[in-house]
Amino acid sequence: MNINELIKKAKSAREHSYSPYSKFKVGAALKTKNGRIFTGCNIENSSYGLSICAEREVIFKAISAGEKDLDTIAVVTDSNKLTTPCGACRQVIWEFSKTMTIIVANLKGKKKEFKIKELLAHPFGKGSLS
Repeated sequence: MNINELIKKAKSAREHSYSPYSKFKVGAALKTKNGRIFTGCNIENSSYGLSICAEREVIFKAISAGEKDLDTIAVVTDSNKLTTPCGACRQVIWEFSKTMTIIVANLKGKKKEFKIKELLAHPFGKGSLS
């Protein structure tokens, strides 16, 4: 699956967003190294701390389905500027893939690619616990 197809799946997942408070719909599509695709969206709650970002939702779906080798995630919003994952999502991405490719895109066709190491320069990991 190429990058544009992954972005298309993230756009489609965005339509399932439950975001009545922020009105900020986010969709994500995750490709595993064996080619399996998972999709997800942000889901808000009136108790804001109980909300979940699309990136974490789709990663948790893949992990709970037994996938461990995550490769690429596409994240789509409708903002004019490209929106990168929040800090919590960056940490979760790092936990499950030290080499993850992250593609951010908007509905206007803009896109940009990053590696997780670019977005999370000093991650908290197992070595931080000793």
